[in-house]
Amino acid sequence: MPAESTPDAIADEGTATDPRRGGRRRKPRGKGRTALLVAAWTAGGILLLGGTGAGILYFKLDGNLRTVDIDAALGGHRPKKADNGSENILVLGSDSRSGGNKKLGGGTDDGSARSDTAMVVHLYKGHKKAAVVSIPRDTLIDRPECTDGKGTVHPAAPGVMFNSAYSTGGAACAVKTVESLSGVRMDHYIEVDFSGFQKLVDDLGGVQVTTTKDIADQDSHLDLKAGEHTLDGRQALGLVRTRHGVGDGSDLGRIQLQQAFVKALVAQVKQLGVLTSPTKLVNLADTATKTVTTDSDLGSVKNLASFASGLKGISSSHMNMVTMPVRYDPANPNRVLLEKDKARTVWDALKHDRPISASVTKGSASGQATDVVRSS
Repeated sequence: MPAESTPDAIADEGTATDPRRGGRRRKPRGKGRTALLVAAWTAGGILLLGGTGAGILYFKLDGNLRTVDIDAALGGHRPKKADNGSENILVLGSDSRSGGNKKLGGGTDDGSARSDTAMVVHLYKGHKKAAVVSIPRDTLIDRPECTDGKGTVHPAAPGVMFNSAYSTGGAACAVKTVESLSGVRMDHYIEVDFSGFQKLVDDLGGVQVTTTKDIADQDSHLDLKAGEHTLDGRQALGLVRTRHGVGDGSDLGRIQLQQAFVKALVAQVKQLGVLTSPTKLVNLADTATKTVTTDSDLGSVKNLASFASGLKGISSSHMNMVTMPVRYDPANPNRVLLEKDKARTVWDALKHDRPISASVTKGSASGQATDVVRSS
């Protein structure tokens, strides 16, 4: 690892030499770390356990949750809350490279937290439909000044990778960066831990998907032939982390796999009827509450259960999943640049609680992995 271990240097670890400095152009090594909406959705659904009156268990689950006071950290200089009944949730995946995550491969073992993909989940008025906008980790953005959880102020930084926000200043910095980028207020924050996600899928009994092509990626320990599969936790984690096995080998292709997997799991959770099995429900609830970190407003089983109750009407067919419009950086194929006008149209749609037009994302860099994974 280079001697200069700044957050941005860490975020760039393992990538190709920058062509601006005369180096070779090639794809970075796969170190997929992802934000998993599916784990957050599942966690919310099973937390309806709070309505069973199981007081001791309820108390235990409450103690599992970790929270971050985003409002206190960011103060009043934020976009206004929407007054149209909609809500926006920033969902991040985290990989601390320590403890349970240390065994999952990739990155370093320094214990620092990483988040390389983010999803902004927009719940439309009435909470019957949702839009999900993925923000590629490799997007070059202007990061605002941030204060981390220890009170350290980190100066603004132009032209850095989006994922540097979390590694620099944690959850508050990630939220502030997304709000600065989008102009949209994040009403809630949910962070999902990798090792917990793997156990969550196992507790669910696996996830059924169909792959239309063979997927083989040594870095993510994944080898799937085209066809129907019931993925266990390790395979599911490998699928949402892979980038070499599909499309153009970029992070954008991985995002397309993640979005397809989200729909597959949301569809399956609704079919499983986990609420009819007390044992499965307890196991899922325990795993889920250990897996997520939330903002303070959601930071109790009661509040999270109430929030989840408002999501239960949203099926996978009512989730519109897109990637923030970007284009490949002509100076460095390992980075992408914001397509500002198209991105503004996407964010304005969320701000005004309108559907995102399919035409907005046409022509943007995609990753070329569409329809590689489908629900079985």
